[in-house]
Amino acid sequence: MFKHILVPTDGSALSTDTVKKAVDFARETGARVTFFYSKPDYPVAFYGEGALIDPTTPEKFAEMAEKQSQEILAAAQKLAAAAGVPCTVAATTSDVPYEAIIKAAAESGCDLIFMASHGRRGLSGLLLGSETQKVLTHSKVPVLVYR
Repeated sequence: MFKHILVPTDGSALSTDTVKKAVDFARETGARVTFFYSKPDYPVAFYGEGALIDPTTPEKFAEMAEKQSQEILAAAQKLAAAAGVPCTVAATTSDVPYEAIIKAAAESGCDLIFMASHGRRGLSGLLLGSETQKVLTHSKVPVLVYR
């Protein structure tokens, strides 16, 4: 069946629950996991004549994003290790997370993307969309959505 699963995570409670379910799924199917985190790029926050200028330097922002990435991925690795599931981690910086997820799946040779649904329904789901919806729409790799 599936041999290598990409599990995008953002460290949220829903994402952590999804990591746990993905680890269980991988253990049951004998698959290995790559946990993936898409770090945000430095936000440019200039509005008019100095009305809002982000005091954080690009270097400091990148350092904070890297630290957060390492913490989130280490927590996922710990869950996989406790379950005896082989795993690796990957992270990249991107302002377009769904594209980064799809690219990570291709580069890692994953045959499944296992990700959370944030549960938007109705008009808000249609208007706002979600990274999960965008991955579903654009991915050539099968996507399993955990809700």
